Amino acid sequence: MNKNSDISKKEVVLKIKDLHKSFGDNHVLNGFNLELYQGENLVIMGKSGTGKSVMIKCLVGLMEADKGTITVMKNDITKLDREALDILRADIGFLFQGSALYDSMSVRENLEFPLRRHSKKFKKDTDTEGLVIEALENVGLANAIDLMPSELSGGMKRRVALARTLILQPKIILYDEPTSGLDPITAKEIIILMQNIQKKYNTSSLIITHDVDCARVISDRMILLIDGIDYAEGTYKELSASEDPKIKAFFKQEL
Repeated sequence: MNKNSDISKKEVVLKIKDLHKSFGDNHVLNGFNLELYQGENLVIMGKSGTGKSVMIKCLVGLMEADKGTITVMKNDITKLDREALDILRADIGFLFQGSALYDSMSVRENLEFPLRRHSKKFKKDTDTEGLVIEALENVGLANAIDLMPSELSGGMKRRVALARTLILQPKIILYDEPTSGLDPITAKEIIILMQNIQKKYNTSSLIITHDVDCARVISDRMILLIDGIDYAEGTYKELSASEDPKIKAFFKQEL
């Protein structure tokens, strides 16, 4: 499939080339490739167990690939030491599948935590209170600042997790199944929120999902991860019209 011509003229902010990862005889990634452009929403779809989470873990340095290169904002992460990788991570937001809020911390404390961890990114006189409030306002939850995670609904937890991701003002956001476990109405609200954030901050987003409706609405471009490789690439319209049985299987629920 051809890349969107307008997008491909922009700067590549993330590039994965020939990525391999195996666990014994289980070859999960067999030469996976992708390029993420500035301001783009790129969706990666693949069936359960096909390597989406493994790819993400390699991307953020939580897992070491067997072979291949990963370049993030012109930095080869395989060659960075721990301190340099930590600094780079401050520019990469990660929305975990289960929100991953700290149960013992209030919403305020959950958002303050990454600010303390990445203190080098902000000046000592930075108004952390202002950053917390702004991040919560971005997700429509300013009034939840002093609540505990146990007092939040699933959709609210996902919003707070997104606010925590935004507070570091990342250039790239990684979304791991952002609508998983949510009812259709709440899932739609999260998708709209993701769109608004992309427009407001011009973030580049890599979105891992098996939600076809989410992919249809949010994606500028899609890559299908099949057999450990980037099997197909294109817009939602292009891929959903394919007659290839392996590609068609992703969209059969629409029929």
